Amino acid sequence: MIKMRRLLISMFVIGFLCACNEDYIPKPRGYFRIDLPTKSYRTFDSTGFPYRFDYPTTASIFPDKGRVTEPYWINLVVPELKATIYLSYKSLKNEKISALLEDSHALLYKQSAKAESIEESAISIPDRKIYGLLFDVGGNAASPVQFYITDSTNHFLRGALYFYTVPNKDSLAPVKAYMREDILKLIDSFHWKK
Repeated sequence: MIKMRRLLISMFVIGFLCACNEDYIPKPRGYFRIDLPTKSYRTFDSTGFPYRFDYPTTASIFPDKGRVTEPYWINLVVPELKATIYLSYKSLKNEKISALLEDSHALLYKQSAKAESIEESAISIPDRKIYGLLFDVGGNAASPVQFYITDSTNHFLRGALYFYTVPNKDSLAPVKAYMREDILKLIDSFHWKK
């Protein structure tokens, strides 16, 4: 019996030592699968607002209640994805477009500490007088997609996407891409009101 135990233990040790001849390679960290909702849209066309656009049915619109809020500032909240698109509007009757563009770029470049890259895409819809830039911020920035649009004479709108979770470019990549499509739909359907 003792010989049998020694033999089994010896075989186990020899087998264990022979099995460990390769270096251990850890597996990459995995993330939970995110089930994204089916896309569908409705129109925001509130009386008195100087603009209208299409937005996802998964979003709810709330007036901005921040410390420095102004008329026509709204938030598109998507609780299922812990995301909000903040929209801030300025009339160019009381503001200089150069100052608003400078502010937009300053807010964008506050992300540069966590950004790996900032890619710009031009927005131009001449028949509706919509011009601007869309910014894709790479890395672990708090706001991975930002944009501004203007008609250059009367209206200016800035938008920024934020997630209410720790920014992680790998785990948020599918949600960022999903929300970016919604922002593109918002821009493509956007109209200034007279």
